[in-house]
Amino acid sequence: MKYIEERNKIIEYGKKMSTEGLSSGTSGNLSIYIPEDGLVLVTPSGIGYFDIKPEDIVVMDLDGNIVDGEKKPTSEWHLHTLFYKNKPEIRGVVHTHSMFCSTLAALRMPIQAVHYVVADANAKEVPCAPYRRYGTEELAITAVETCKDSNAVLLANHGIVTCGKSLESAYGLAKGMEYVAEVQVRAMSVGKPYVLSDEEMDEVLEGFKTYGQVKRELK
Repeated sequence: MKYIEERNKIIEYGKKMSTEGLSSGTSGNLSIYIPEDGLVLVTPSGIGYFDIKPEDIVVMDLDGNIVDGEKKPTSEWHLHTLFYKNKPEIRGVVHTHSMFCSTLAALRMPIQAVHYVVADANAKEVPCAPYRRYGTEELAITAVETCKDSNAVLLANHGIVTCGKSLESAYGLAKGMEYVAEVQVRAMSVGKPYVLSDEEMDEVLEGFKTYGQVKRELK
């Protein structure tokens, strides 16, 4: 069986997604892209995250053809393959039904710049895609079109999709956007939240370019 490390990582983060409250039951899904082989490893449909075994992970190409695995892939596989096609730099996609992101999605509102950390999504706000039925290619197309340069997008009356240069970063973004969504919902319950201006968010986005342990050449 190939891709043991990637299979185990998907299982690990599926369990984290469940225990950390980003999705309940069998909702949500995760994937890893192997660009050198043009293959996507994705969670199977309808199996609890603590019950998934490495051999249950489905391997498919970007057109949805199953290459390895006997289980049915997540119904949202279109979301994963289409994001990889349109964002060739990404290696991980996470889709959750987290409470506060889903709340804003039910309101069909974007995640706004009520907290500067929304810039983690490489955007000034996380947009909300129009409603399309779950599991359809139309949902995936609408999500990608709405997402544009952002690395996160809400799905109306549904949840959120995040992507990153690894499964770890995509998962971290899903957690971060749930935090900002919670701040927004809680602030809205008290009054009208102040939203950072485009100019203020431009400064944040610029600052994020050098945030953390930036690599530099040794002399």
